[in-house]
Amino acid sequence: MPRFTALFSAALLATGLMAGAAQAQQTTDDAAQAPSPSAEAPAQDFSDSQLQQFADASQEIAVVSQEYTQRLQSAEGEEAQQDVRAEANEKMIQIVENSGLDVDTFNAIGQAIQQDPEMMQRVQKMAGDKGQS
Repeated sequence: MPRFTALFSAALLATGLMAGAAQAQQTTDDAAQAPSPSAEAPAQDFSDSQLQQFADASQEIAVVSQEYTQRLQSAEGEEAQQDVRAEANEKMIQIVENSGLDVDTFNAIGQAIQQDPEMMQRVQKMAGDKGQS
């Protein structure tokens, strides 16, 4: 379950990246309220290739996250909500793995960009450039 939480947090971050600064700020605020054990770790150096993979996967995850957030809101009962979460988690894991990153690296990049505004801007630019080509 911790893997799901971390990935879902990354998905929320990805949604924030794609939906604009207000939602990104909310995601950052949410993350600040529930810091993860690795939140105090020094920022890692990620290659441009890894950041591009993160940006690409984040865009796909944002779409999945939006779809499943709507499904989660309409799910009735805890069991139905758990089923929706599990299905969303599997889809997001598949997207990350198809991007060429592993889930841990994806999550590490997600945490790093929350702490490093310059890296956040680089990833946003990569996501924006890809969308315009």
